[in-house]
Amino acid sequence: MERLSEGVVLIATKNAGKVKEFAHAFAGLGREVVSLHQFPELPDIPEDGSTFAENARIKAKTAGDTLQAIALADDSGLRTFALGGAPGVYSARYSGEGASDADNNAKLLRELAALELPDAADPLPDGTRLLSKAQFVCALALYDPATGQFTETEGTVDGYIISAPRGDGGFGYDPLFYLPQLGRSMAELSKEQKQHISHRGDALRKLAALLEHNG
Repeated sequence: MERLSEGVVLIATKNAGKVKEFAHAFAGLGREVVSLHQFPELPDIPEDGSTFAENARIKAKTAGDTLQAIALADDSGLRTFALGGAPGVYSARYSGEGASDADNNAKLLRELAALELPDAADPLPDGTRLLSKAQFVCALALYDPATGQFTETEGTVDGYIISAPRGDGGFGYDPLFYLPQLGRSMAELSKEQKQHISHRGDALRKLAALLEHNG
């Protein structure tokens, strides 16, 4: 099995959108990123934890022990307040295994429509309605197989679920996640803007601070 070069960061995911975000973040640190796409012989890692943090640990440890490399994994998703926190840890497979982003977004809107909730605020200028307060969450786990130790952080960003998608950037629920302070959906942000405000960017900054503090 291929060995990783010194200093390369193994991202324990096959999610192309996440890989791009991590690559963009680590490029500024002069670090190369590889993902599980480079190791097709590895089976998918089960995500059967009950929390974002638990899933991140499972993925980091499995990938790190298998490849004997320091591995960084995240588990992230959406909490929708009107739905009691759903889809939560099931965000990627909200409408079933192998679901597309479009499938998951459509189910989210259907579930909110079924509640017949009043609008969370006045409509936006284009008529788009704010349906529910929501929060993106990202749990990061950096695992070193040589020591068995984890370094963990969590990042969040608050916003609203809107009644129709806006923007064609990002991935996942980004087109439905509206940021009042910016007047845009997450999918309408540049990579730099998203990195600055996103849950994943928040978790990465906290992780960098911990690593610097711990030497």
